[in-house]
Amino acid sequence: MQVIATVAEMAAARASVPGGVGLVPTMGFLHEGHLSLVERARRDNEALVVSIFVNPAQFAPSEDLDRYPRDMDRDLELLARERADVVFVPTAEEMYPPGFDDWVDLQGPLVDRLEGASRPGFFRGVCTVVARLFRIVQPDRAYFGQKDAQQLRVIRQMVRDLALPVEIVPMPIVREPDGLAMSSRNAYLSPDQRENAIALSRALDEARQMVQDGVRDADRIRSRAQAILDETEGVSVDYISVADEQTLHELDVVDRPALLLLAARVGATRLIDNTILVPPGVAVSPLLADLLE
Repeated sequence: MQVIATVAEMAAARASVPGGVGLVPTMGFLHEGHLSLVERARRDNEALVVSIFVNPAQFAPSEDLDRYPRDMDRDLELLARERADVVFVPTAEEMYPPGFDDWVDLQGPLVDRLEGASRPGFFRGVCTVVARLFRIVQPDRAYFGQKDAQQLRVIRQMVRDLALPVEIVPMPIVREPDGLAMSSRNAYLSPDQRENAIALSRALDEARQMVQDGVRDADRIRSRAQAILDETEGVSVDYISVADEQTLHELDVVDRPALLLLAARVGATRLIDNTILVPPGVAVSPLLADLLE
């Protein structure tokens, strides 16, 4: 396994790799969710590249860039076990050299609401770093988790808009046994907060059951999710959305595949989660079917 820190070295390594290349972009502090992407990419491709880069461009000044959890030694050990061919670990100066001015700033409703509204500049940072990784690594496929559902759809749009020759492969959410979605930020939670955080997945579970039971009123689903979170100590809701699964346009009626997306603070830790809502009898694409919980 090569561990590479510079763009020039990564370009040289890529030129020597025959066959298809899969890329798993991460910010490190790897967990089973990341490793599910790595395992799939290993199966799909002749060569596997994993990037580890805590991207400063997607953090606001008030956010947790400096304290974002990091453990490079452990990450590299895990990736060696998964038989990664290359781990790309650039510095911020390497990714954004002096004079850098190649920002990718998508516009429109897909990026303006939810995370885009709560975290101004977030998607500009995400799209820029992902586009730059695509240019440097030149992967045939790139792997992203459904937990960041809006981000996944924004990256798909970016790939379409910029005509990038990369297949985006979505992967299902990986959860702890009690239902909490795996996230590097879970490390911030105290034992009591960790228990309270399960309310997020409980709200999602109940929403799915409501839809299976015939509820189609999106406001009723939102209200029930809100109530579950409001009645949980230490949980403060940022947003709850019931939206079209592809466009993320807010829905009045769940008459098609939809997403319930939520963001909430548990103590000081901001967590996001989502679930796919499919009314009985409504067809889903094979790609979406693979993401259903």
